[in-house]
Amino acid sequence: MDHLMPVIILAAGGSTRMQGRDKLLETVDGTPLLRLQAGKALALGCGPVIVALPPAPHPRYAALAGLDLQALPVPDAAEGMNASLRAGIAALPDGAICAMVLLGDLPDLTVQDLAKVADAVDTDGPALIWRGATAEGAPGHPIVFRSDLFPALARLTGDSGGREVVAQVRERVVLIPLPGSRARLDLDTPEAWADWRAGRDKGGAP
Repeated sequence: MDHLMPVIILAAGGSTRMQGRDKLLETVDGTPLLRLQAGKALALGCGPVIVALPPAPHPRYAALAGLDLQALPVPDAAEGMNASLRAGIAALPDGAICAMVLLGDLPDLTVQDLAKVADAVDTDGPALIWRGATAEGAPGHPIVFRSDLFPALARLTGDSGGREVVAQVRERVVLIPLPGSRARLDLDTPEAWADWRAGRDKGGAP
């Protein structure tokens, strides 16, 4: 992958299933998850990192303090994930041939996983989307969209996360298997966090 590929981290959601806690501020080895995810995107080094966030003031901004990224407020974040996608696409630098979209709540993804997906991108071929998958082939994240799809992403509404755009070009999607289930393992509830931490304590972390 020898071209500019910005990374958009979707982190403007409301953690509505966390019983008052913020899943993106849950700590992993003493560091907020959101900061860890941003650090992985920065370590990838393939382009600027844009983090879609709720309107300020919000504690998530402090979790990103000092990092070389664009903290992007999404005024209509309550609409759903597509508001963040629209804002992220609008904030892309001119000349971006593609962009990686990364969810903020997939803690097991590694920099190596992101790099494997990025390295699979071939914008001279017929594919329009490259996305991480589980070891069994179930589609997950991150997802790289070629710039041909930016206008469609910029028109999305609701909370689909771009599923309809993916569905419309399903024959031009490349899946890149990643170890285990980390391409899909999100932590949306306190119970999920407790189970995940228990697994790490038993040596189950990647």
